[in-house]
Amino acid sequence: MHEVRFHGRGGQGAVLASKILAKALVEEGKFVTAIPAFGFERRGAPVAAFLRFDDQEIRRINNIYDPDFILCIDPSVANAVDIFAGMKPGGTLIQATQKSLADLALPATLARVGLCDAVGIAMDLFRRPITNTIMLGAFARTTGVVGLESLKKGLQTANFRDAGLRQNMDAIERGYAETQVFELGGEKAA
Repeated sequence: MHEVRFHGRGGQGAVLASKILAKALVEEGKFVTAIPAFGFERRGAPVAAFLRFDDQEIRRINNIYDPDFILCIDPSVANAVDIFAGMKPGGTLIQATQKSLADLALPATLARVGLCDAVGIAMDLFRRPITNTIMLGAFARTTGVVGLESLKKGLQTANFRDAGLRQNMDAIERGYAETQVFELGGEKAA
């Protein structure tokens, strides 16, 4: 069983990203539960969403405290919350950032990191810093647990209209293509 925690800010689509990823994983034959977390969030406030997937039926219904993957769709949210809280040793971080790997403060227990300038891509595609679908492409590139075609099928069920759907399809592809993946130890893996 694998667990994913999404970090973002209200209005960026972290909860929607978890739903799209859940649909994509189901498309690949996985069993999935997506768990949004709602509180007093407002636009711009830190938010989280959760997802659990496995090859077998999932009977666990508790919250996710020890994720294998952290998908952080906002470059500044780590300044407001501890995005690494409870992360399993050997976990994977997928981070929206313009920074290099050397410029990030990362726990020594991380095994893999995917970095994507999602805000730059979003400003180019949408003229707004909406990074959720870009970071789904980054997630696919970094983890290999879901394919681009499955992500696109998941996106098609998310009620985007014609132009918005095309832009978000492009966003997934650019997120995948423009993500740098690092196996910790300093070598670039892909």
